[in-house]
Amino acid sequence: MPYVYDCLQYLQHGESEYYYTPPAGERASEQPPKHSEYVNSDSHNNTLSEYPSYKPASKHSVGQCNGPIVPYHVYWTGPATWRVELFIKSHLYTQNLPCVRLWLWLDSDRNPDAVEQMLHHDPLFAKFLPFVERGDIVLKAWKFPSRIPLPKGDNTDGVGYYKTPGKPNADNEVLVADGIIRDANDHEWLVLTERQMTFLPVAVSDAVRFVVLHIHGGAYFDMDVIMLRDLRPLLIGEEHSFAERWGGHPSPGDYNTAIMSLTANSSLSSYLLRGGVRMGLNFHPRIIGVMAVKDHRNREFHMLETAAFDPIWTEFNWDRLGRCTVPCIHDYGQVFKSRNAFPLHDEWESFEPEPPKPKSESTHHFWDLSRRSMEDLEVKVAGKNDEVEVLDRDLLSEAEYKIEEDRYPPTNRTLENFFRGAWTYHVHNQWLKLPEPSSWLNVIQRAQDGFFSDGRLNPYSEKWDGPSLSPYDPSWEYM
Repeated sequence: MPYVYDCLQYLQHGESEYYYTPPAGERASEQPPKHSEYVNSDSHNNTLSEYPSYKPASKHSVGQCNGPIVPYHVYWTGPATWRVELFIKSHLYTQNLPCVRLWLWLDSDRNPDAVEQMLHHDPLFAKFLPFVERGDIVLKAWKFPSRIPLPKGDNTDGVGYYKTPGKPNADNEVLVADGIIRDANDHEWLVLTERQMTFLPVAVSDAVRFVVLHIHGGAYFDMDVIMLRDLRPLLIGEEHSFAERWGGHPSPGDYNTAIMSLTANSSLSSYLLRGGVRMGLNFHPRIIGVMAVKDHRNREFHMLETAAFDPIWTEFNWDRLGRCTVPCIHDYGQVFKSRNAFPLHDEWESFEPEPPKPKSESTHHFWDLSRRSMEDLEVKVAGKNDEVEVLDRDLLSEAEYKIEEDRYPPTNRTLENFFRGAWTYHVHNQWLKLPEPSSWLNVIQRAQDGFFSDGRLNPYSEKWDGPSLSPYDPSWEYM
């Protein structure tokens, strides 16, 4: 658990041990879509008799998935920022796009026009409108429901139903247990009062994930998460309910729900949801975890190790044992920094380079100047006549470069050495910060922009064939 380096090594090199294909007849792709837990797992409202053949995404089509399409959920309030851009681009950069859909839940309790504003009046999100049209992204209005459907069965968590149910109301609904009503069609609902639904924004965020996953299933991600690998293999098995561990804490109830998956309308999702409601809408993961352990339900709610989703948390909390990770990062702010990020010069202390490949197998680096055109060296000079000053490339190549005078010198950082094996990296808030040039976050930005605009490959050796996607805006304070 606290040996993060060893865990990442296993995740990077041991795929043949933890990835497997179920026997014929048991695979998710072989089950009829009508039996799927997702309402639109075949993109035809589960009306197909079987899943179609696979077709990759293209410029105008999201493609076809040969198995269940998994919804990914993320919650946001306010206009889009570069962090929203970072999350969405990391999704487009790493995920199997025909087989996932990104549902962006916008807080419409506080702003009823949130979806309309993002669709039509958000200059940064405008670059993602083609993906809304193509079907990759779905904007959803989040309003806390006053009642939530429950599956058939006893959802009273051992408390039991009232021996004498209440009298039917005008709609022929009966209160059958604490907070649970049964309607005229014999369906049960978890009912919330207005007083219960009045709480702080952070509590809203904690609650959203449990409600959304109970109703729709799939996976939930905090917006400050960066996807590094395809997560769908974790989500298409029968027992895919999980959250991550809280740092290096050994308690079986120390969950962190920044990344979480639940089966929709299941006994477990109903239990977790009802438990949070009974505790005054307290959905803090460690509170929920204590409850689950006490009731022996944590065995159904798997806990995946921190290294898989938040590889430096144990470093930050002083829980790490063994070698440091690659890169060796001690503080969450370091990924924003360039030159002064590592005063101890230990960023690569655990790095073990692979033998160099023959020159014929190597590829040009995306930022190789030999691939740039002369137009790239033209600089616009502000003035009355808008003159263009053309820089002499030969003179530039002969000029002496003094690294000590460069505030943000180039580094040997590449995305392929950013926590290899981990499925995600968790930035942990820091919403107002911007990445310095050559920082790790800037390396991620450049890799993504190179993929979407310049023919660079993603981690799965794929080329982008989708809608055009403009690069990140420059951080002018670092120019």
